[in-house]
Amino acid sequence: MDKKTINYISGGIVVVAIIVGLVVFFSSNNSQPGKFDEFAKCLSDKGAVFYGAFWCPHCKNQKASFGKSVDYLNYVECSTPDGRGRTQECKDKKIEGYPTWEFSDGSRESGELSLSRLAEKTGCALPE
Repeated sequence: MDKKTINYISGGIVVVAIIVGLVVFFSSNNSQPGKFDEFAKCLSDKGAVFYGAFWCPHCKNQKASFGKSVDYLNYVECSTPDGRGRTQECKDKKIEGYPTWEFSDGSRESGELSLSRLAEKTGCALPE
C-alpha cells in the first residue's frame, strides 16, 4: 500500500473511534438518573403544575434548572404550535404569563421559581 492509502485508512479508523466513543458516552450518560428526578417526581405527586410556552425564555430557564429531570414535571404547554395563541386548557385556567406554577392548595406563582421556593411550597426535599 502506498502512503496516501495508509493515511486514508488511519484517518478513517480515527473518525470511527471518535464516533463510537461519543455514542458510548452519550448513551451511558443518558441512562444515569437526573440529579433532580426524585424532586421533580415529588412536585408532580404533590400536584404542582408548571404552565409554560415553548417560545418563552423564562420557561426554558426554568426547565434547564431541572436538567434531564424536567421530564418528570407536570408540564402544560400553553402555546399553540404556531406560537400565536393559547391552548384552551390555559385559557380556561386563566394562565396569563409564563412560567406559572399552580400548587395543590390553589395558589399560583409566576416567573422563574428557585428550586428551594418550589420545595418550600410543596414540602418536597431537594437533593443535597
